[in-house]
Amino acid sequence: MKVLVTGGAGFIGYHVSEALLARGDSVLGVDNLNDYYDVRLKQARVERLREKAGYAFRRADLAEREAVAEALAGHEDIEGIVHLAAQAGVRHSMIDPYAYVQSNVVGHLVVLEAARKLPRLGHLVYASTSSVYGANREMPFRETDRVDTPMSLYAATKRADELMGYAYGHLYGLKQTGLRFFTVYGPWGRPDMAYYSFAKAIAAGEPITLYDGGRLRRDFTYIDDIVAGVLGVLDRPPAEAVPPVRVLNIGNSGSEEVRTLVALLEAGLGRRAVVRDAPRPAADVEETYASVEAIGALTGFAPRTGLAEGIPRFVSWFRGWHGV
Repeated sequence: MKVLVTGGAGFIGYHVSEALLARGDSVLGVDNLNDYYDVRLKQARVERLREKAGYAFRRADLAEREAVAEALAGHEDIEGIVHLAAQAGVRHSMIDPYAYVQSNVVGHLVVLEAARKLPRLGHLVYASTSSVYGANREMPFRETDRVDTPMSLYAATKRADELMGYAYGHLYGLKQTGLRFFTVYGPWGRPDMAYYSFAKAIAAGEPITLYDGGRLRRDFTYIDDIVAGVLGVLDRPPAEAVPPVRVLNIGNSGSEEVRTLVALLEAGLGRRAVVRDAPRPAADVEETYASVEAIGALTGFAPRTGLAEGIPRFVSWFRGWHGV
């Protein structure tokens, strides 16, 4: 199978591409290599993938229709899409809101338009987010919950993606699955995420900020579990639904306090964190916790990696990458 992976230089995109190639699929990676975080990390991921047979990479901004058309020229045999490209980050959406609409709304629309014109496409899997659950308080979050109370523009743009996907399923029969990711972490991760930025600060002896004393809870999901779920979903397009669209949670199915994460980083790095306490920002929710019954019933998805195992793996990679 030939698979288009957007955001192919990103954290999840890199790992998904690697797994697809390992099982014998060919991959076309597309990414704009923007400087939201260290471009060298993105480039290193791409270079590792380029060493493998069956991989091709195109640099393009998904919000630019002509650039996407050029990147996909000659690739009409694409059978699957894993659309992960987006402007990420809850708090950053308060700083640069226009970037989120451009990347997450316009870019998603361009992908939908391209997808419906691919003659052999069987399934489009795209990244949504646990942030769409917004102010919901009932745990765990379930796909049947209302998602009309977003607490950030980032969440609102991702919910817009889900709604646009539904419309394209209705209008064109485009088979789609939106995956609501829950706090993904692991080697080759994103430096803007809390676990990574905490590790850098602890290693450097610099202070970290913990909101509400580190009592916020997150459903931390290790990258290997995420990849297994993404591939399992990709291989099972919606069959009976009308329109053929669905959204699924993909998480670790449990929440842990952020201060537990910090303690594991301290143990792995051999240094105590210098902690500053601060109130929870308005865009942050108190807890995330995924019900994964639906994806489990569909694919057999069963997360196997807890923080106590996953964080040491991340720290091992982190030490090597940063020379710590």
